[in-house]
Amino acid sequence: MRIATSFPYETAHEDVRVPLPDGTLLYARVWRPLTQEPVPAILEYLPDRLSDRTAPRDRQRHPWYAGHGYASVRVDVRGHGNSGGVPGDAHSATEIADGVEVVHWLAAQPWCDGRVGMFGIAGGGFDSLRIAALAPEPLKAVVTVCATDDRYDNDAHYTGGSVLAVGMHAWAATMLASACLPPDPLHLGDAWREMWLTRLEAVAPFLHTWLDHQTRDDYWRHGSVREGHGTIGAAVLAVGGWHDPYRDTVLRLVENLPADRVRGIVGPWSHQYPDRGLPPGPAIGFLQETLRWWDQHLKGVDTGVMREPLLRAYVSDSHPPATVHDTLPGRWVGEPAWPSPHVTTVAYGLQGAPVLVRSPQHTGVDAGRFVPSGNDADLPPDQREEDARSACFEFAVGEETWVLGRPRVRLRVTSEVSRGQVVARLCDVAPDGSSTLVTRGVLNLSARHGPDRAVPWEPGATQELAFELNGAGHAFPPGHRIRLAVSSAYWPWVWPQPGSQAGFTLEPAGSFLELPVRAREADSDIAFEEPEQSGPLGVDRAVAADGWSPATLDEPRPERLVVRDVAKGEWRLEVDPRYGGTRVYPDGLECAEDVLETYTIDEKDPLSARIRSDWSVRLHRPELAWDATVRTRSEITCDGTDFVTSDEVVCTDGGEVVFHRTWEKRIPRTAG
Repeated sequence: MRIATSFPYETAHEDVRVPLPDGTLLYARVWRPLTQEPVPAILEYLPDRLSDRTAPRDRQRHPWYAGHGYASVRVDVRGHGNSGGVPGDAHSATEIADGVEVVHWLAAQPWCDGRVGMFGIAGGGFDSLRIAALAPEPLKAVVTVCATDDRYDNDAHYTGGSVLAVGMHAWAATMLASACLPPDPLHLGDAWREMWLTRLEAVAPFLHTWLDHQTRDDYWRHGSVREGHGTIGAAVLAVGGWHDPYRDTVLRLVENLPADRVRGIVGPWSHQYPDRGLPPGPAIGFLQETLRWWDQHLKGVDTGVMREPLLRAYVSDSHPPATVHDTLPGRWVGEPAWPSPHVTTVAYGLQGAPVLVRSPQHTGVDAGRFVPSGNDADLPPDQREEDARSACFEFAVGEETWVLGRPRVRLRVTSEVSRGQVVARLCDVAPDGSSTLVTRGVLNLSARHGPDRAVPWEPGATQELAFELNGAGHAFPPGHRIRLAVSSAYWPWVWPQPGSQAGFTLEPAGSFLELPVRAREADSDIAFEEPEQSGPLGVDRAVAADGWSPATLDEPRPERLVVRDVAKGEWRLEVDPRYGGTRVYPDGLECAEDVLETYTIDEKDPLSARIRSDWSVRLHRPELAWDATVRTRSEITCDGTDFVTSDEVVCTDGGEVVFHRTWEKRIPRTAG
């Protein structure tokens, strides 16, 4: 990583309030070049608290853009951080409408020339797309990273019509804890406490809404730009990674947006900006690449970025299974269109007699993290144990085979029960027998006619199922085997259906694996600069001044720990997502976070599935005698007819409990 110390412009920054039509003030931080001429503005808009949580990341990016001639602006959404108002549902219509107002406010500032761009990762990238779909006139360009265009089937909620247990619960618990965090008195003075208590009264578990909508109904359609890519008028640079769950959005955007205003990049990365150097790499000069996009579409400078291939994608070499890879060897390829003329679908027919697929319910414990973020236990380990719990079909690799895009399966299935799910994994099997996961896909049997309706299976019926796996860029070498592993369970990614322990019968005759095989031609013209950022903020990852920490441990907790109770047949996965730990900021703020997620299931009983997430956050300013804590507990269990949810929030100010609330709710299992 190269740290930039000199820029074309000197810069300054200030904190301001952006007024909304209803009088609410949004908290913003603006970095500007020191020039008398107005310049374009670039906006990052999200709920993740610019004064602490994203402050280190913001410091690496926004001053860099300002130093290259842009007003770079970070804004907290309504009800979060130091912004006014109360929190609402994720990416709500109000949040998006507020974002449109911020775009217009920026364009009207005397230091802005009227042209605005937006960028962001995850929720910030998604809000950028949603706002672009409303086409505010000043918004000319967007850079969206690891974001989704489909909140139902390519987000943290559902996959193939099944409840995405690990994603939905973890994200709902994260958002509940985050929505309860207080404003900072350093920036708001004595008003912080009343604002906090008002917020807390408005908080409710996000999970209730998400589980109330178990098919792709109007709630999801209205929140997804996939329903209308054509409404996006801004030029979009879409960036993703093959180890990020939202990578397929890049493929859909380059397929559906006009070629004169979209480009896509998919690297080997996890859910991170691709210049951070977190595994897996290689990292690229992401800021320099986005500067080409901004200069082209906000300043009218021909940077050559629109002469790049429509899609630049990384095809990784085969690699042994491991939970972390610093760098994945491979090569870049350029696609002039998508679907690409360089990619051909090759069908592999499954062979053998009909097979009963009856996977134990803990199949999936080696799935890896749903949202890998560069940690040591993120990626799936050797898949041999998972393969042993699945029905496997193999195909010898005679000559090197490059796969680029979304594989697809067509399976003839007979089920004796009305509910269940099918999981397909594509693995690269080396001569030594090790099995590396390449990609996977899921189909809820009730969603076989589409995600917008749930149609129970007629017991005893045989039907052909077809569904896509997530996108991949992978090279299978000669002497390896392509393995398709099919299972009837995948916990904790997929919440198991009642009765699914019966499994299903798979008939190989008439069943196929379809691979998008790419011509073996790398593009030597594709190159990126070395990663570069502005100087770090200087956050100290140490204990707080008074020695407080959210948990007392003799040594760090494992990131992912699998515990098996042999006598009970129970499997428990404990996850420490490593979100924050203890941090001390240069302005004196001390922040300590501790999170533990627990996923438990009996290997024979799908109704035994249960999840619990515990959060503890402390915000402390010794010089102001400010000491606020938020503790939350979120749980989901089930029976044959309902999901059962339980949530609790306890907030203290200086040791005094100022808010304590619990929610208990039963939600009918209409599809999930």
